[in-house]
Amino acid sequence: MPIEAAMFWNEPNNKSHWDFELDKDWKLFARMVSLAADAVKAERAGLPRVLGGISPIDPNFIRLMDSHGVLAKLNVVAVHGFPLDWNHWQIDAWPERLEEIRAVTTLPVWVSEVGVSTFGADEVQEFGLRRTAELLMGRAERIHWYSLFDLPRAWPATTRHREAEGSAYYRHFYMGLIREDGTPKPALRHFPDYTPAIGICQWFHFEDHRLDDAVSWLKKLGVTYLRTGLSWSDSYRDGWEKWFDRMMRALEPFDVTVTFCFTPEQAGILPHHTSPPKEPEAFADFCARMIRRYGT
Repeated sequence: MPIEAAMFWNEPNNKSHWDFELDKDWKLFARMVSLAADAVKAERAGLPRVLGGISPIDPNFIRLMDSHGVLAKLNVVAVHGFPLDWNHWQIDAWPERLEEIRAVTTLPVWVSEVGVSTFGADEVQEFGLRRTAELLMGRAERIHWYSLFDLPRAWPATTRHREAEGSAYYRHFYMGLIREDGTPKPALRHFPDYTPAIGICQWFHFEDHRLDDAVSWLKKLGVTYLRTGLSWSDSYRDGWEKWFDRMMRALEPFDVTVTFCFTPEQAGILPHHTSPPKEPEAFADFCARMIRRYGT
């Protein structure tokens, strides 16, 4: 199977993905990731283990993870940046943001999500793709553009407060290079100029109807590496093994960074996907089982 790295969680310093009201100092998160990293290492010692991409880019969070002993268990840290949509800094500050993280860790720094929405105009994404490539290529070993497809409007974005976030929420639906109806946006024609140096981050929902089209497009675009997720929460659904098997089999042509995240309702301290688990060992067991099934 094509797993090239295991990533633990997604944006753990973002309230939309980790409930740090329940875990104010991230000690529960640190224990969960440390156990998961050990479990994955036991299954496949040479597989890179990655701290889930942080958003916002915050060197103090990396220092905190180091103080909790997490970085000693990992091989890579990752960051997410969206300066044209959500962050409070300009796109030209990308090199500075990377150096802020490199100043507090000796681990390699990957950019596991970077993207630009077409919420305001298609031309903004064209500019953002070009300028992002100029700023990041050669500065990070892995750059995952987010994303290939727009999020269908009938689906919810994975964020805690949804429509209460105003335009920030609706930007989630316009991050793709391809619209929901399958038509390409103008930036798509430029993307092959930057492959294979730049890869794609594309999340797939349970039994996602877009999977085969995604594989076809990724091949056309010259993409060789991909980031996606295997949802711990989805592993409690009926038919999860069939779906996971199908997805991972379809992604065999690519080097995949697989992200393990999303707490099942029945496993959380509170019944939602951002909750710390009641038993962090259960998350570690899930990660180990997935590596055993798809990554060894």
